[in-house]
Formats: sequence, C-alpha cells, structure tokens
Amino acid sequence: MSPRALFRSFAVAEVVTWSLLIVGMILKYAVGLGDWPVSVAGPIHGFVFLAYLVAGVVVAVNQRWSGGVTLAALASAVVPFASLPVERWIDRRGLLAGAWRRTATDDPRDRRPLDRLLRWMLGHLVLALVLLAVAVVVVFVVLLIAGPPVPVG
Repeated sequence: MSPRALFRSFAVAEVVTWSLLIVGMILKYAVGLGDWPVSVAGPIHGFVFLAYLVAGVVVAVNQRWSGGVTLAALASAVVPFASLPVERWIDRRGLLAGAWRRTATDDPRDRRPLDRLLRWMLGHLVLALVLLAVAVVVVFVVLLIAGPPVPVG
C-alpha cells in the first residue's frame, strides 16, 4: 500500500465514522433512542480518529510534509468530514506522490531521528504495525477511563 493509499483509506474511514457518530447523535437526541447509538458510534469514531492521526504522522514523515501541511492534515480529523477534502488538497499538490522511503540516501534529512524511525518501521513492518496498534489501543483505553470532557461553566 502506497503512502497515498494509506492516507486516503484513513481519510475515508474518518468521514465514515464521523457519519456514524452524527447519525448516533441524531438517534439519541432527535429520535430519543437513548445513549446506545452514541455509545456504539463514539468509540468506533474515537479509535479511527486516533488511527488517522498515527497514519497522518507516518505519511507526513515519509512524504516530508511541512509543519503546516501536517497540521492541516491532522486538524482535519477534528472537523466533521474535513479529512477527505484535505486529503484531496494534499494529493492535488503532489504531496502524496511516491513510494515509501525504505532506504537512506545522501540527503541529510535521512539522518533525522524520525526518518530513521520510519525506515526501521518499514523494515520491520509487522512489528511496527503491532506496536502502533498497541499504542493506539493504550491511548484509547486511557481516554475511555478518563471519560468524557467535563463542561466548563
């Protein structure tokens, strides 16, 4: 899977889970079906949200995005349905073109810690995917234990 395909897949998944969450909220608040629709859709969306952020960072490092592009990509997950238009904007700019950077070159940027970590991950793909999945699950569980944000006021 190319960086472009990975990022697009997670952008689409983010849009789908936003849809599920919004439908869940409509069923809860407008239809009056109780908490269960949001209790189902919320965690699904939360998990995909975290996975999208991880995928976004990995692709940003591989594609050597600027801080602004990376921030736009990651922030798009917060706004409902924004991840797909942002992905298309990034793609139209040619920032998703190319393959995974599995080997170092003479480019001094290849010596940066994140670039080295990326090459290690690509060289140990199964282990890296397991570690990333475990990290997402741990953050997800911690956030579930912490509970919803407390309204200020």
